[in-house]
Amino acid sequence: MKYYLIVGEASGDLHASRLMLSLKKEDPHAEFRFFGGDLMSAVGGTRVRHYRELAYMGFVPVLLHLRTILGNMKMCKRDIVEWSPDVVILVDYPGFNLGIAKYVRAHTRIPVYYYISPKIWAWKEWRIKSIRRDVSEMFSILPFEVDFYEDKHNYPIHYVGNPTAEEVAEFKESHGETFDEFCRDNALDTRPIIALLAGSRRQEVKDNLPAMIEAASAFVDRYQLVLAKAPSLDDDYYAPFLEGKDVRAVGGKTYDLLAHSTAALVTSGTATLETALFGVPQTVCYKTPVPRLIRFAFNHVIKVPFISLVNLIAGREVVSELFAERFTVSQIREDLRSVLPGGSRREAMLDGYAAVAERLGHTSAPDNAAREMVKLLQGEKR
Repeated sequence: MKYYLIVGEASGDLHASRLMLSLKKEDPHAEFRFFGGDLMSAVGGTRVRHYRELAYMGFVPVLLHLRTILGNMKMCKRDIVEWSPDVVILVDYPGFNLGIAKYVRAHTRIPVYYYISPKIWAWKEWRIKSIRRDVSEMFSILPFEVDFYEDKHNYPIHYVGNPTAEEVAEFKESHGETFDEFCRDNALDTRPIIALLAGSRRQEVKDNLPAMIEAASAFVDRYQLVLAKAPSLDDDYYAPFLEGKDVRAVGGKTYDLLAHSTAALVTSGTATLETALFGVPQTVCYKTPVPRLIRFAFNHVIKVPFISLVNLIAGREVVSELFAERFTVSQIREDLRSVLPGGSRREAMLDGYAAVAERLGHTSAPDNAAREMVKLLQGEKR
C-alpha cells in the first residue's frame, strides 16, 4: 500500500521514521512519500519537502513566511491527489496538518490517520470539530488523551502506547559509552554536567537559552554546562548565544547527553518527558510574551493544570514549571539548585519519574499503531 506522511519538526521526523519501519514489517510492499526529515529519508521512499521548510513558530515568523507556508500547503494538496495514496498519515503539527486533513476529506476518498494528536486538550479545544469531521482515525500516545477524546467528546481513538518511552528504553539498552568517553569525544572536561535543552525552533532558543545560561552559570565552579543543539538549527544560529559563555554544545546527541547529565534545564515539550525517562532531575522553563496575560489565560482559559508532559501524565506536579511571570533568572537558578545533588526536591522528583514511567508502560507504540493501521486499511479494501 501507499502511505503519505506529513511532519513539521524534528520530533515528528523521529516518530514517523519509526512508524514507517513498523509499517514495513506489517506491509512488506509499503511505499512512502512524505514531508519529513533525514530519519524518514533513511527508511526509504520519496521526500517531497524537508520539515525545515515548514517549521515556523510565532506570529511574526509565520507572517514573514506566509507565502512559503501557503505555497507548501498548496503543493502538498496537489501532490497527494496526484500520487493517490491509500492513506494520509499526519504527525502532530496541527496548523499545517489540519488544513491538509480538511482538503483531503473534501476532495478525495483517501482516509486520514492522525498519529500523535495535536494538544487540543491544552488549547484550541474547538479543533475537535475539524478532527471529528476530517480525521478518520486518531492514534494517541498519551494515556490521559483517552478520557479527553472518548469521555469528554465521544470520539473513539486508539491509544497505542508512548514511543518516547520505547525510544529511551532502547537507547539505554544499547548505550555503552562511559561518562569519561562521552566527555573526551565531545571536548568536555570532567565536571558533572548540567544539560540545557532550549527547544528545536529558532524562537524557542532565542527566548529561553540566554536565561538558562545565566541561571545555570552560578554553578560552573562545580558543573559544566552543555547545550543540546537541535538538528533543525545550524551552528551559526547558536554562536551569538554562546560567545563568551562557559558553555559547550553537542549536536545530534541529546540522548547521549541526558544519559550522562546530573540535572537539566528544559523547555516544555517532548524533551521534558525524555529527561524524566533518563532519570535526570529538571527545571522546566519557558518564556512567554505578556506574562500576566498568559498567567490569566492559563488560570481561566487553558484547559489543563500543567504545561509539561511529565506533570500531565503523572496527574500532579513532579517538576516545577517556570513560565509566564515565574520565568525569571533568579527563580530558574533557585529551582535548579533544589534538584542538584543534595537539593531539597531531587529525590521526590526521581520518585515521581518512576510513577510516570510505570503509567506509560513498555509497549511498542509504532508497532501497535502500524498493526492497527494496516488492519483498518485492509478492511477498507475488502
